[in-house]
Amino acid sequence: MDDLTKWLGAQLDEDARAASSWHTLECDIHAYLEGDAESVKATMAMFHAAPGAVCDCDVPARVLREVDAKRKIVNLMSGLLATADGGAEAGPYGGLGAAEDTLHLLALAYADRPGFNEEWRR
Repeated sequence: MDDLTKWLGAQLDEDARAASSWHTLECDIHAYLEGDAESVKATMAMFHAAPGAVCDCDVPARVLREVDAKRKIVNLMSGLLATADGGAEAGPYGGLGAAEDTLHLLALAYADRPGFNEEWRR
């Protein structure tokens, strides 16, 4: 499970980094930027430094909330597995098997990313 937990952590780190990049590439407000080149550069720098500070689309903030919630789930499930005795009930979706299954289900969202282990697919 340690490999899965570490891999999920790396995927969540990438999601958090991508949250601010989303504004640069996707947010509709960028289609409406007007002004001279210097003011546009300054606005873009502000978007990058503080996503959501200027725009009210809330996408980066929501993504960061989702990353935080998923980290808490990963930590909770990993903690349960780390403190479990060897006689824990196996899954699917029961006993401590539910903790393992939960980590596997979270990993499915990232199945297209490098490092995904097909053994995690359930």
